[in-house]
Amino acid sequence: MHPQFASIDGTPSLRQRDIYLLSPRLLPPEVIAVAFAKTSRSPKPFREIASELTEESSSEFHEKWVLGYGHGSVAEHAVLHLALENLSRLAIECLESNRLCSYTEKSTRYQIFDSFYIPPAIAASSDAKLYADTCRHLFETYNASLEPVRRVIEEWYTRRPEETDRAYAARVRSRYVDVCRFLLPCATLANVGMTANARALEHAITKMLSHPLEEVRAIGAEVKEVARTEVPTLVKYADPNPYLVETAAALEGVAREAGATEPAWDGTAGVRLEHYDRDAETRIVAASFYRHGRASYAEARAQAAAMTPGERLAVIEQAIGRLKRHDTPIRELEHTTYTLDIVCDQGAYFDLKRHRMMTQSPQPPTVELGYAVPRAIDEAGFGQRYRDAIDRATDAYRQIAPHFPHEAAYLVTNAHNRRFLATLNLRELYSVVPLRARESGHFSYRRVALLMFEAVRAVHPSLVAHIRFGYSQPAAADLEARHFSEVAARPARVPAPTGR
Repeated sequence: MHPQFASIDGTPSLRQRDIYLLSPRLLPPEVIAVAFAKTSRSPKPFREIASELTEESSSEFHEKWVLGYGHGSVAEHAVLHLALENLSRLAIECLESNRLCSYTEKSTRYQIFDSFYIPPAIAASSDAKLYADTCRHLFETYNASLEPVRRVIEEWYTRRPEETDRAYAARVRSRYVDVCRFLLPCATLANVGMTANARALEHAITKMLSHPLEEVRAIGAEVKEVARTEVPTLVKYADPNPYLVETAAALEGVAREAGATEPAWDGTAGVRLEHYDRDAETRIVAASFYRHGRASYAEARAQAAAMTPGERLAVIEQAIGRLKRHDTPIRELEHTTYTLDIVCDQGAYFDLKRHRMMTQSPQPPTVELGYAVPRAIDEAGFGQRYRDAIDRATDAYRQIAPHFPHEAAYLVTNAHNRRFLATLNLRELYSVVPLRARESGHFSYRRVALLMFEAVRAVHPSLVAHIRFGYSQPAAADLEARHFSEVAARPARVPAPTGR
């Protein structure tokens, strides 16, 4: 049955529901943005508004309203798809730190990597040979490890009766390449597809232009130039931001003065719960009462606080007990948060950073927190060669860092541990844990996801009781024992460099 519409005088209306696309194939993104913006003041259909616009008039609109009066939400309707090729994985970190964008990148699981970035500052210095030789050695070791590790993986994962040759080969390949990727440095080149609206893109460009790495600043300038061919007005004023540049420098200074800049290696890598809401159950129950009742939050909280623990748990069961594996929990779970101090290998961090609804404060890449050694490497008889390559990268980093503190990070490998602070709400935990702990995922980030789950379960077992794994999940310690020889091997100690 078609929907019925009526006029205010009671007579039937001729209006009909109409849902359609304003296609970017036919209209420039800036014109589409104006067409949507003008509906707030025009009764005309979107098609008619768009037909009256030109690129010139759209540019004038954006100059006045978006840039002049700060109506930035208009720019969110202009969407661009960018292809970025041959970026270092270190630069990709900055690119992908922008929360309101979408990314797909070249996978270290399904492809073999063979190229690396050389920062211009190092290329022009006496450290150039050391840097290039170190990267080449890492790639040579990476390639040499593929075949022996493949043989181990075939022993670990035998072919299933119903599995075709092609399916088995693909399954084995993803697993042995997952192991060998630990040898890849942050200088490794990759490709990224990025989708962003103009407002988010302007912010991303500003961050890149304000970054300490020359490569990232150059990428920001190129992205701005390319974006202006589609949205010439909306990213026009994306420039280096003094606040970002000066604040980063100032905070680095005060951290240094406070003695907080020296990495402390304690031989461990894992997850530590640093903060959580001790009244989380009360907060979730109160938020649920508030959402579905008529009381103020203070009244709803008082009602929740007056309940017995069993009564609160009964309400929580009503809120999350019906969850199935692919369901998203209700938003009321966002009213309680957890802060976790995480130390994991760089490769795992690179995957976990994609959960951008989680607030993350990563420390700079370093070689001083130890490094991971996959068990398959040792079982392949490749352990010493692997350790020698990681130690060589560690040594080179230490020699280069005094002269190029930011650029030295390109030599940090996926094996080296990285520390980052993560704050996330309970609803996001329900997303991160089952996704990253699933059996098909990389064993390194699976371990971190399980450690996150176990840390929260230790304080709030009832709140995570309905996280759906889809299988009988192992303990993090069992997964670690199965896949790692060490998660924080001691970094090599070498004599301090005597000069350049």
